[in-house]
Amino acid sequence: MRTPMIAGNWKLNKTCGEAVELINALKPAVADVTGVEIVVAPVFTALAAVSEAIAGSNILLAGQNCYPEANGAFTGEVSPALLKDVGCSYVIIGHSERRQLLKESDEFINRKIKAATAAGMGAILCIGETLEEREADQMFDILRRQVRLGLKKLAADAMGAVVIAYEPVWAIGTGKTATDEQAQEAHAFIRALVKETYTEEIADATRILYGGSVKPANVDQLMAQPDVDGALVGGASLQAEDFAGIVDFRKP
Repeated sequence: MRTPMIAGNWKLNKTCGEAVELINALKPAVADVTGVEIVVAPVFTALAAVSEAIAGSNILLAGQNCYPEANGAFTGEVSPALLKDVGCSYVIIGHSERRQLLKESDEFINRKIKAATAAGMGAILCIGETLEEREADQMFDILRRQVRLGLKKLAADAMGAVVIAYEPVWAIGTGKTATDEQAQEAHAFIRALVKETYTEEIADATRILYGGSVKPANVDQLMAQPDVDGALVGGASLQAEDFAGIVDFRKP
């Protein structure tokens, strides 16, 4: 049985004070939620403050990115070990904005996945196609490449720490959401890829999240899909009431 995960990616938003204010509003709103792993990913500068604010709650902390080296002359970068030290349980890797804006390659993302899992952290591997790729019938090719290269030579025993987030780029921050059927189709395909790469047991245990304009109004139907195990939430995670409404989803 896969435990659902609802993760909030705050992106480049919220000062330390604003982040703590958001957490203080969120904690009582989700305090009674059970059977769901709740994760928030603030900016690096707010991680320590948020880590302290969530102590004793049912909310976990994630970094938005990491560098695949433990230490060294890498100015401006943050290692998985440093994220873990500040209280992070997870790190988001390969988000579409980093792929598109910062030109991160599948190979570089693969190094990050290996570094994060080797450091004892959970890794949320983001994958997904652009609108142009979908319209050119390249979606399955793109997902196949991103899964296989993102997980290349990752040991089977490390897969227990990996969560995959399918985020169609055309649905991120646009207000557009994949239909329930489109989400299920992509998630089932991704699970089949994991099975091909590893085993059916590992594929069945791997959580696959949907990301792309998830809101309280559409989360119930998305979570009703058999291969959708949660959500990677962007804009709606910046409002405590909206994020709590997603965390407290109800399957129809």
